[in-house]
Amino acid sequence: MNTCNCPVTQPGPTLASTCGGSAYMLFMGLLEVFIRSQCDLEDPCNRPLSRGFPDRDYDFIVIGGGSSGAVVANRLSEVPNWRVLLIEAGGDEPTGTQIPSMFLNFLGSSIDYGYKTEPEDMACLNNEERRCNWPRGKVLGGTSVLNGMMYIRGSRADYDNWAKAGNPGWSYQDVLPYFLKSEDNQQATMMDQGFHGVGGYLTVTQFPYHPPLSHSILQGAMELGMPVRDLNGVSHTGFMIAQTTTRNGSRLSTSKAFLRPIISRNNLHILLNTTVTRVIVDPLTKAAIGVEFLTNGRLERLQAKNEVIVCAGAVDSPRILLLSGIGPREELRRLNIAPIHDLPGVGKNLHNHVAHFLNFFINDTDTTALNWATAMEYLLFRDGLMSGTGLSEVTGFVHSRLSNPAEDNPDLQIFFSGYLANCARTGQVGERSDGMNNSTPVPQRTISIFPTVLHPKSRGYLTLKDNNPQTPPLIFARYLTHPDDVKTLVDGIKIAIRLTQTAALQKYGFRIDTTPVKGCENLPFGCDAYWECAIRRNTGAENHQAGSCKMGPASDPSAVVSPELKVHGVDRLRVVDCSIMPAVTSGNTNAPAIMIAEKASDLIKQQWIGKRAWNKW
Repeated sequence: MNTCNCPVTQPGPTLASTCGGSAYMLFMGLLEVFIRSQCDLEDPCNRPLSRGFPDRDYDFIVIGGGSSGAVVANRLSEVPNWRVLLIEAGGDEPTGTQIPSMFLNFLGSSIDYGYKTEPEDMACLNNEERRCNWPRGKVLGGTSVLNGMMYIRGSRADYDNWAKAGNPGWSYQDVLPYFLKSEDNQQATMMDQGFHGVGGYLTVTQFPYHPPLSHSILQGAMELGMPVRDLNGVSHTGFMIAQTTTRNGSRLSTSKAFLRPIISRNNLHILLNTTVTRVIVDPLTKAAIGVEFLTNGRLERLQAKNEVIVCAGAVDSPRILLLSGIGPREELRRLNIAPIHDLPGVGKNLHNHVAHFLNFFINDTDTTALNWATAMEYLLFRDGLMSGTGLSEVTGFVHSRLSNPAEDNPDLQIFFSGYLANCARTGQVGERSDGMNNSTPVPQRTISIFPTVLHPKSRGYLTLKDNNPQTPPLIFARYLTHPDDVKTLVDGIKIAIRLTQTAALQKYGFRIDTTPVKGCENLPFGCDAYWECAIRRNTGAENHQAGSCKMGPASDPSAVVSPELKVHGVDRLRVVDCSIMPAVTSGNTNAPAIMIAEKASDLIKQQWIGKRAWNKW
């Protein structure tokens, strides 16, 4: 349905409120009005609605409507006689999140859980109280509403290593069909053949607009002997302008991709703004029989006849298990939670990609990208700077000295940032980004490059602060506690600097900002000791959290779920999201989260329908 003949009632943070104060109100407020008048962006008739009065029981209850949960809800409700309930703690996605260039605006808003780690000893030392920020989406579509939209699957070795660790069915050849199942690749003929799908729910394509510097970065990479290629294809080493989860120049969250097309299914019900407090597990049979949740200030319970599927992400999936009495026995007893099943691995093996941001000046004084001309180009044609994320569309996968290039499993990812059209005060051409026109000296454009450790050896954990379901968990990231992570990241910094010294980028006059990082002033800028100091003080995390409900065989004492994603020792309960990853994939995690959900949905259908009949759906 493509009509705007429906009331526009969608709440949530606005562009003006996310840009930082009243100075932005006029231009960004007007821009919001124009954007919400665009039928394909506002989409008022196709948005999922929260069910006022749910049924007393369902065949399947899915907890969390994010990158994985939205997919599971879609695939299970394909079976017409299954009644499926999807419970999401947040509301529907704000219209402003549809604009690719605004992808950073909604971090820290009401649709972001805004988690923070406990004080770190070896990372984030310049942050307030030494706490690292962990944005997580509290919205239908989850973090797919907040992320940079890159479609990166990871390396072949990621999945082959999962299988070798005792997880049959999870090798690269096993999971590739599930990537293809979701995908509707608009540029399939330009990519490596046999590695991309068409006709799926998830549109995959590059942004319509590419800043000229994006192509220069690719040229610089080739000068260093690094290929430009499809990084979701034959090889995972090299650079590319990434494909993204976008459609017609706007963000495609998993809610928009997998839920809006099926809102007419009578067997799928959705509860928004509803917080699950625990999974109800029969203490005698150790089987999940339902969920308890808070909605409109009331504590309610619903029964699950077949299964409860937890898709709440790497932070909240283990949190919900712990609240349900599933986890380390002594830890639960200290919190006055009755242990249902002793499972030591819940909340452990938590890890994330870790980065450091390098700033460079270039010879470009045009520091403002967002103005009325830019806005009109987007509103009329879905093109121009607002239709992309600037230089954030470019990425590269490279090897540090600790990695073997022959294995095609790079241990570093390079990200870029710059030329982002996200906030403006007046929208006038020539407006300074700091709002101060005719000032001296002439402003310089800043470009950021941030090398990122893909295979961190450091491991953290999370636990509960108390037994109150509304209290955020205690997160101990323990970044950079393994020395190899530090060595890899220092190597990545040197590779990034070498890239800026190529002829292709020196045309722009790239020069590094040599302002010392606070706390590292006593070290010579650029030496290894300086970089180690810098990354420990200004630590960047890529928000690709994983591993806290690790998949593994029952013989592995740290495993939480089986290769079928069933919680060890508890019947009729699964976890389906990035928390099940034994080791995080090499790259952005949204595409793998969707793949995991696709595969899990088939595993569930195989069990409850039968192996010969399930593929009907």
